[in-house]
Amino acid sequence: MDIDSTSKEITNREVKSSAFTALFGDPKNAAALYQALEPGEEVRPEDIDYTTLSGVIFMARKNDMAFTVRKKILVISEHQSTLNENMPLRDAIYVGRTLEKLVESRALYKNKRISIPVPEFYVFYNGAASFAAEKEMRLSDAYLVKDREPMLELRVKVININLSAGHPILKQCQPIYEYSCFIQKIRDYIITGKTRDDAVIQAISDCENEGILIEFFREHGTEASNMLFTEFNMEDALEVRGEEKFEEGMDVMLAVVSGMAADGRAAEIPRLKEDAAFLKEMMEKYKINR
Repeated sequence: MDIDSTSKEITNREVKSSAFTALFGDPKNAAALYQALEPGEEVRPEDIDYTTLSGVIFMARKNDMAFTVRKKILVISEHQSTLNENMPLRDAIYVGRTLEKLVESRALYKNKRISIPVPEFYVFYNGAASFAAEKEMRLSDAYLVKDREPMLELRVKVININLSAGHPILKQCQPIYEYSCFIQKIRDYIITGKTRDDAVIQAISDCENEGILIEFFREHGTEASNMLFTEFNMEDALEVRGEEKFEEGMDVMLAVVSGMAADGRAAEIPRLKEDAAFLKEMMEKYKINR
């Protein structure tokens, strides 16, 4: 196995567009994270080697982060503010490409068994939507046939790192706790009426005064605020686009109604209109994201 020993730090700027991956791009923080995931396991910064593949999976703002621990454990993780049920499938693709990076292609044709690090899969969730403190997702949940024991399985542990979730990792990993405090401060300021950008700036100022993420802000400076501006503004953009899609769907519904009337199927229209109106009414009443 050939793991690049120079990959002790994440240097790809695209990967560092995420404040979370930038924070844990520091081997000291990555070591603390894994030690919290595996209590009793002593991990040092020098035990960490990054294997993150840049630009591999979908949205650049949600870059995956991968590293090995003493070249024996391969940790593949992702930080998300919106949960994605396709994470096991994405990780299956990701781990294959990561192993291609770790194993020399010519070695695959040798008869002797090739040793590889044990893969572990995590999602660190800190979205605003309510979610359990911890949940497991399985690749087999996506299989079209479920009446047999799957020959291929992949399990992803989803950990809610919001302060309100109270997951044990918040006490076991100081960088995770401080990051979650930082994000909570931003949300609290937004609730009081501040713009997202002003909320980020104020939260950074508060953290610096309270001794939270001091090294991170000192190292990244204004880049840290730019990371958060990008992430939160993209969330806004996705929310607006979701609303547009909903309106487009309603337009399609109206077009269908018109077509049915033209085809002499007017008797079926009242129930269709009733369903659409009821759906829209309920979504607005309970403030369901569109």
